[in-house]
Amino acid sequence: MFPDLSPVTPTPASPLRIGTRGSPLALAQAHETRDRIAVAFGLEPEAFEIVVIRTTGDAVQDRPLKEIGGKGLFTKEIEEALLSGAIDIAVHSMKDMPVDQPAGLVLDCLLPREDPRDAFVSLGGGGLGDLAAGAVVGTSSIRRRAQLLARRPDLEVVEFRGNVQTRMRKLAEGVAEATFLAVAGLNRLGLSDVPRLAIAPEDMLPAVAQGAIGIERRIDDAATAGLLEAIHDGTTGTRLGAERSLLAGLDGSCQTPIAGLAEIHGGEIRLRAEILRPDGSEVLSDDRTAPVAEAEALGAAMARDLRQRAGPGFFEDAA
Repeated sequence: MFPDLSPVTPTPASPLRIGTRGSPLALAQAHETRDRIAVAFGLEPEAFEIVVIRTTGDAVQDRPLKEIGGKGLFTKEIEEALLSGAIDIAVHSMKDMPVDQPAGLVLDCLLPREDPRDAFVSLGGGGLGDLAAGAVVGTSSIRRRAQLLARRPDLEVVEFRGNVQTRMRKLAEGVAEATFLAVAGLNRLGLSDVPRLAIAPEDMLPAVAQGAIGIERRIDDAATAGLLEAIHDGTTGTRLGAERSLLAGLDGSCQTPIAGLAEIHGGEIRLRAEILRPDGSEVLSDDRTAPVAEAEALGAAMARDLRQRAGPGFFEDAA
């Protein structure tokens, strides 16, 4: 995966430039990446520079994501900066990452995965089953919207964009009674005071690659590859290999109602997946195990079978 070359150690005079989005969570992920490299090579914080880049998904807040584009809404500008040499590495939430990288870039470093589950967040406490009929739930996720409507078609779902802090403010203002957030994001931000109820995967599968941080680099940058090799987590790589192979086979993105979670137990990997119509009117699921060495093949096979079962036009609302 990585070239067998010794890394060139960053210095304050020649720092490693880390590209990231500017939200509190994105910055926390960039700082975690910096700290892991610093510990691995005994470096001071001055040997790194955090470079904030505003993406299309960040800039346009007044419309649903599906109206402003498909794949790469939170990655395109960062990847352009990486290709131009303005930054040395790019830190991404893997659930936002398209399965294909632009020519000249590679994503071959993953940090240890955080808790992948979704959290149900309500200022009044309780869970999804405690909401009254007709209650308003806010989410910007097409997947979460479809999963919610499949389980509780009596609820009203409204668009709910913004970072964690913005969404909590909207709850306080009464825009919605509840929302969903990733447990991983809350943990990374240290927001233990947010009223949440983690949702078991058996009840609601998370987004593909949720909870994982990926670091992208230029494919010909062997020096940076040496730095990243030291912090890559192979177990996370195997799990995401299965999940992202599933996503690729379904031609999916973060704007498609697809859920998936891979877990390793001994020498086997278990992959659970779910695809939904956006209105929640139909759900197809699968659950399989295979040897760990066949992780990507497992995801691809599951995708083929789900596509065949779904037929054309599945990711459209039912008539």
